[in-house]
Amino acid sequence: MDLGLDGSVVLVTGGVRGVGAGISRAFLRAGATVVTCARRPGDEPIEVDGRTVEFLECDVRDPEQVQAMIERIVDTHGRLDALVNNAGGSPSAMAADASPRFHAKIVELNLLSPLLVAQAANAVMQKQDTGGAIVNISSVSGVRPSPGTAAYGAAKAGVDSLSRSLAVEWAPKVRINSVVVGMVETEQSHLFYGDEDGIAAVGETVPLGRLARPDDIGNCAVFLASPLAAYVSGSTLTVHGGGERPAFLAAGNAESNK
Repeated sequence: MDLGLDGSVVLVTGGVRGVGAGISRAFLRAGATVVTCARRPGDEPIEVDGRTVEFLECDVRDPEQVQAMIERIVDTHGRLDALVNNAGGSPSAMAADASPRFHAKIVELNLLSPLLVAQAANAVMQKQDTGGAIVNISSVSGVRPSPGTAAYGAAKAGVDSLSRSLAVEWAPKVRINSVVVGMVETEQSHLFYGDEDGIAAVGETVPLGRLARPDDIGNCAVFLASPLAAYVSGSTLTVHGGGERPAFLAAGNAESNK
């Protein structure tokens, strides 16, 4: 299927590993020119059918670096058609024990940085005849309890709210949507779920029977950035395999089997 992205220029923040790499690959498959950024390059080049991404070093928390990156993209490629705000994350820390500085850094990376990059991208897109699209990568942590990553969950809830507000402010030239991501199997899954058996066991708790793959998230981001989603803005697309089975069902079954 022609997604209408051939020749388009797409920026994927944090697009060199994990979910970000899956997003970058998906846009390469769709025919886009893909620029990724991070504080350091990934361990391996991201390539699809002989086409690779272009990497730019950038700390998305730094306004001057972000502005310089956007200007370089426009100087090199003449335009910017889509932005995927993927950079983010958080180590585990219980809220009662984490310092105020820790919480501030998590909110800065996961909420304020997407706004900063979106502002710079919007300034370009508003001047283009075809406008542009922004996809913010959010998380189920923003819509359910997030013990151990409370500040991260709060920041991701803010990303969803931010997406809805910007979709009104920047219309009709620029569309903004968010992808609410569930559990994803990446090269770091073992840090959270243990060995392969542990990862498989966690996947069995998902109605679709497995964790998401990075390319699953990438395909959804491609759709929202493409002309196929031309009338979709201010929306959240939940990508979590059906979510999590309610705990009361397991408790009820255990009681009835006694």
